[in-house]
Amino acid sequence: MSLKRNVGLATGLRYKGQGPYLTFILHRIGGLGMGIFVAVHILASFVGGSVGSFLNAIYTNWAFQIFIFFCALFHAINGLRITISDLFPKLIEYQREAIWVEWAVFLPIFGIAVFVIIQGALGG
Repeated sequence: MSLKRNVGLATGLRYKGQGPYLTFILHRIGGLGMGIFVAVHILASFVGGSVGSFLNAIYTNWAFQIFIFFCALFHAINGLRITISDLFPKLIEYQREAIWVEWAVFLPIFGIAVFVIIQGALGG
């Protein structure tokens, strides 16, 4: 016997899971983004020629670098929060507070990195 749920896309997008759901989704996007980066990097090294140069141009682009840094940093900090929760199960009841701490750590680091990446892209 299976569960039948009639949840459409519009209903799913209106879900207001707030912090925990957002970190869940961003953690998955971060993992996928890093996977795409590694795949493009490996593909560029195997293909070579003009296609390899095109692929190199993709991952040396400043916008792609910002995206990859977001993926890697958020995935790492969120993974650290999850690991701490797994090691100390009594802290699970403080997940919302831990998510706020996670964002407090993530945002300044990411902001500084974006500033440096954009400054480098503008030739500064």
